[in-house]
Parts: sequence; C-alpha cells; structure tokens
Amino acid sequence: MINENTFRNAINLLPAMRRDISMTLLTAAILALQTIMLPALNHYTLHGEKKKIILQHADVIEGGETETGSYRSVIGNVVFLHDNLTLKCDRATSYEQEKKIVLTGNVFMTDKSVEIFGENGVYYTDRQMGELNGNVHGRMLDNSLAGKSKKAVVNKITSQIWLNDDAIAWHNRQQISGDIILLHLKEAGKSVKRKSIDEIQVQGHAFFAAQDTLSLSPIVYDQFSGKTMVILLNDNSKITGITLTSQAESLYHLYNNERKPSGINYSSGDMIRMFFNDGILKRVKVTGNVEGKQYPESFLGDKKINLSKFAWRENENPFQQQKSLP
Repeated sequence: MINENTFRNAINLLPAMRRDISMTLLTAAILALQTIMLPALNHYTLHGEKKKIILQHADVIEGGETETGSYRSVIGNVVFLHDNLTLKCDRATSYEQEKKIVLTGNVFMTDKSVEIFGENGVYYTDRQMGELNGNVHGRMLDNSLAGKSKKAVVNKITSQIWLNDDAIAWHNRQQISGDIILLHLKEAGKSVKRKSIDEIQVQGHAFFAAQDTLSLSPIVYDQFSGKTMVILLNDNSKITGITLTSQAESLYHLYNNERKPSGINYSSGDMIRMFFNDGILKRVKVTGNVEGKQYPESFLGDKKINLSKFAWRENENPFQQQKSLP
C-alpha cells in the first residue's frame, strides 16, 4: 500500500499537464502494491474511527491545480472502497478542499444491501453522502424492491435513500410512485450485516397500486392515492401498513367468503389507512369527509373506473428481466 507522502511525491513528479500512465504499468504497480491510498480523503465513522477512501483500481492518474486548489483525477475502470461501500465509475476527480469526489460516467454504488446506478454523481467523503443523476436506478440485493428516478441521494450515516423527480419503485406485485420516494433501511441480521427497508415515505402525487391476486382474468389492480404516503414493512420486507393523507382516494376489489367477486369499492377522504396481514391487504379505513360508491361485479376489469392517475408501469423496471430469471 502506498502511503500519503509517496502518493503526493508521485503526483508532483508528473508534468503539469495531463500525466498518463499506461494500463500495463499501472496494473503492474497495483498488483505489486495492491492499493493506492488517496490523500486528504479521511473521514470519521459514527464511532469516531478514522477511515480512508482507498483507490483499488484505475487505468490513468493525473493531477493539477485550479483556482480553488489542487485536484487529482483517476480515469478508466475506477474503483474506490470506503469502509463497506464500493464506488465505481469511468472517471473520478478528488477536490481536497471541498472534501468531495466528482464521479463521471457509469456511476455505481453498492454495499452489502443495496446497489444503485447513475450517469454522474458526487460523493462527499466527510458526510458519507452520494448524489447521483441521470437515469438513476437501483435495487435491494435481496430483490425485495427496485426503483428508478432522475436523481437520487444516498446517505450512508442515516441509512436513507432519496429517489427524486418522477420516482417509482416496485415491491413484488406492488407499485409505488410519487415526486419523492424516501427509503429508510435498518439492520436486518445479526450474523450478517445486511439491511432491509422498514419504512417508505412518498411526498407529492403519492400512488400505490397492487395487482389483485384473486383475479387472474381479467387482471385488476387495487389503487390508492394521496398527497403523501407512509409505508411500513417488517423484517421480511412485507408491508404491514400504509397511510395516505390529504385528498386520499381508494379503489379496491371485494370478495365474498368463497373468494368470488362481490363488487368494487371507491372511497375518498382526508386519510386512508390500509392494514396488511403477511403482506396481504385485509382492511381499509377511510376517515374525514368520507365519500364513496360501490360498483357491481360487472365492472370488474373496466378501466373507466380506475383512479385518474393510475398507470401500471412495470415494463419500466430495469431489473424486471433479471427478476424473472430462475
């Protein structure tokens, strides 16, 4: 492992303009020395222990000066390690004074629980926070949830992920969408440090749709919407409850004791609460300025009664093909 002074001396010996190091020479150096430690990228963990950003691989290294201070760039098959977080991209530029690394091209972040992709991004080393933009998509590694948006923020310290701007996520046969989707993760196992989602918050145009498992033909969807939504999940990533507030609407299908269709219920109110048992919707409660109507079973599959903002977008799931594989 190259120490900080050795790395600085190596950079200073390079010409002021671009310093290219051939892939062969750099690969040989990496094989011999295993890793290169980038300077001035220290941070503190929650327990106060110092960690370092480690450059595991790059094809080219270059450095220079700008008006705001010195910078160092690595290009080609870039791989960083920061504790249990792995960062990959086509190019990365470290700005020491600002304590950030600008990530460009095919950005990829992952730990033992989640992976997320973007076209470009920034990683703030002291705050352990990453920002991604451009065709952002990610998933839990246990395939419990996948999502996409135009922007995302990953906060390693608070275990939170924000999907911003046309955010949508898929959870089994359930679809969640809104302006912003906030995922909160918690430790799910003692022996293996794996995290699972325990809460999902949706802000702005919140919509929840779930394929009705009792109707195979026609395929129909229970639908719920509101301005905001909070979803709670258990340790097995199954939904236990959902609360929608402000201009809340619901459309769900009813069945008799013999599991035969008995109609479709539409309701609206200030708040809608849904209660689940083993991930299956069991009860819906609407409160505040309640209005509603009951459609007969002959309306089963009639798209005209769908909520106005309903759109089943499963074909947009970038991981759908992988999920369908055995």
